Amino acid sequence: MLFKNRTIAGQILAGELADYTNRSDVIVLALPRGGVPIAYEVAKALNAPLDVLVVRKLGVPEQEELAMGAIASGGVRIINEHITNLGNISEDTIARVAAQEERELERRELLYRGDRPFPDLEGRIVILVDDGLATGATMWAAVASVRRQNPAKIVIGVPVAASATCQELQVAVDEIVCAATPDPFYSVGLWYEDFPQTTDDQVRELLAKAQTSHEPLTLT
Repeated sequence: MLFKNRTIAGQILAGELADYTNRSDVIVLALPRGGVPIAYEVAKALNAPLDVLVVRKLGVPEQEELAMGAIASGGVRIINEHITNLGNISEDTIARVAAQEERELERRELLYRGDRPFPDLEGRIVILVDDGLATGATMWAAVASVRRQNPAKIVIGVPVAASATCQELQVAVDEIVCAATPDPFYSVGLWYEDFPQTTDDQVRELLAKAQTSHEPLTLT
């Protein structure tokens, strides 16, 4: 095991991203739910604002852990055609799963953000954070969603990732920081001693804490 828990992993990842400390153009976006405790530590260390970018994996029916794609805020939908073709998954099935996950995405958007608008990302350095990357399906969707908003730079930061996934995502962003890429990888949770499911209440608590503690900067 590499990390005691998400808090420690976030602190270690923050050290890898130290070049972005005290910049007024940086924003940290967490992929909820598990990415939020990681991103909270990163945002705190960098003195950057924290928000969430809600993403949902599209699981193969009867094999929900296998991602056939993902959706993200802003109407983004990414499909892994290799998986859908291999499993002979119909467009109707994809649409049904996507509609179900869209409802959950909207529920989380409302729960986590309420009436607060999504931050303006144009011209900003956006650091996307999750607790790890296995297939990377949700991160691909997150990158596509952020790219639509014309950021100055997109950075991915994760404590642990499958080496191949980390390499594949390099072509999609300006920088990617995978603090550890163990091989064989197996799963994200394997590399944490304590890896409980992050709750909605914990997400809301950390977002509220970050909003009250961050001091906006005027200088880069």
